[in-house]
Amino acid sequence: MVSVAILTISDSRSSGDNQDVSGDMLSENIRKQGFDEVYRGIISDDKKKIEEILIQLSDDEKIDVIFTTGGTGLGPRDCTPEATKKILDLEIPGISEAMRIETRKNADTSILSRGIAGLRKNCLIVNLPGSPKAVLECLDSIISVIGHAVEMISGRTLHE
Repeated sequence: MVSVAILTISDSRSSGDNQDVSGDMLSENIRKQGFDEVYRGIISDDKKKIEEILIQLSDDEKIDVIFTTGGTGLGPRDCTPEATKKILDLEIPGISEAMRIETRKNADTSILSRGIAGLRKNCLIVNLPGSPKAVLECLDSIISVIGHAVEMISGRTLHE
């Protein structure tokens, strides 16, 4: 079973001012896929905090995938991609490219999302937007490869 951490990155959600609708939707949808949610957290748009929690979560070998939601736009405090990139061992541009290509069919503004994806140790990290609608669209565009990616990362897939 694929173990998943969900990390919402938002000043307003971390202060309790707004409900974490994107995190809730993400949680519901990964469970429908049969994934095991083993962690759920909310932190502010603070680059250092994001780096620290991503390192902590990814270095725990029990987590296969970390989905972040929020902080990928053009706002002055949006820094999730920069924090993620700093701690990655390997970037996987195809994942973020696929999300932007697929979601552009529904909203031209999706190309403004700066989310990235990659590996730290044996953990796949994927930045999703903060919008609930965009989270679902992005997740739908990549979910079919997540299980295979986890198998490849863990060395369980043989190439013929």
